[in-house]
Order: sequence, then structure tokens, then C-alpha cells
Amino acid sequence: MMPLRLADVGEPQMIKKIGGSPEIKKHLEDMGFNVGGEVRIVSMIGGNLIVQVKESRVAVSEELASKIMV
Repeated sequence: MMPLRLADVGEPQMIKKIGGSPEIKKHLEDMGFNVGGEVRIVSMIGGNLIVQVKESRVAVSEELASKIMV
């Protein structure tokens, strides 16, 4: 298990755990990040990630990406 920010670009990953405070977990779940779901990094720009989750592309800060374990 590793933080999403360390995953390879373009490789599908399964979300295994979401860390952080209850507010952060809720925010990530509202954006579509759920345990057991698939996520893929589309690109990295200055530490921020563009990720594909479900049928959407979402920008995630490096800090938030470190809370998503794959």
C-alpha cells in the first residue's frame, strides 16, 4: 500500500484506504474517492495531480493525494 501521489501515471489503481480527518474523508468521498474504487493519475503538474475517478477528471493537491492509499 502506498499514497496515490507515488503511483505511476496512467496505471489504474484500486483505493484501499482513505486517511485524514472526518472532514477530509467526507470531502474525498464527495469527489468520488471511495475504498474499492478505481483511480488513475492522468498527469502531475507542480505536485498537484489530475486523476480520473469514475467518469470524471479531478484535480487533487499533493496533500490530499497523500491521504489516498492505493
